[in-house]
Amino acid sequence: MKEALQALRDGKVILYPTDTVWGIGCDATNPAAVARVYEIKRRSDAKSLVLLAADLDMVARYVRAVPSIAVDLVEVNDAPMTIIYPEGLTGPKPDQPAPADKLPPADRYRLAFNTVASDGSVGIRVPLTEFCRELCRKLGRPIVSTSANISGEPTPGSFEEIAPEIVSAVDLVIDRSLEKQSTGRASQIIKVGLDSTVEIIRP
Repeated sequence: MKEALQALRDGKVILYPTDTVWGIGCDATNPAAVARVYEIKRRSDAKSLVLLAADLDMVARYVRAVPSIAVDLVEVNDAPMTIIYPEGLTGPKPDQPAPADKLPPADRYRLAFNTVASDGSVGIRVPLTEFCRELCRKLGRPIVSTSANISGEPTPGSFEEIAPEIVSAVDLVIDRSLEKQSTGRASQIIKVGLDSTVEIIRP
């Protein structure tokens, strides 16, 4: 935990077992670290990334609003579930300052601009494993959690299935013994609207 926190605070990229599969992660508020994740995955930054948060209170600090249906879903959830929220609060791109009316309220926090989708939505999961929740809690902000594979290739179900180039590209590999807490399968994905509408993206 100590090494992982220091790596994240230093803007480094980690390889760690989540409640689903092995993930490539970094501080979700650090645009440069997020850019490295895209580079390692060889993936376009036009696509969004899944983030992990310690709890709904943390989620609420980084999105415009948490629809009531999202609260209900998280409270009854007993399997990994990623919720896509309508509007993530992000800082401006380095070369493109955001208009004043697009900046988050002063009491909110900002995600890296390259974590959200083109429509501004962001996928966040409150993980079911204590290690991941505690990592987010101690860091004090969400972390990126994208599957540990080259874009377009199969998602590895175990550490042994992760491509060597992924392992060598990250700065820190978390204790493999924690893998036993993972399901080895991708999470359910549900998109919610501000009016509490629900769309199941992946059952």
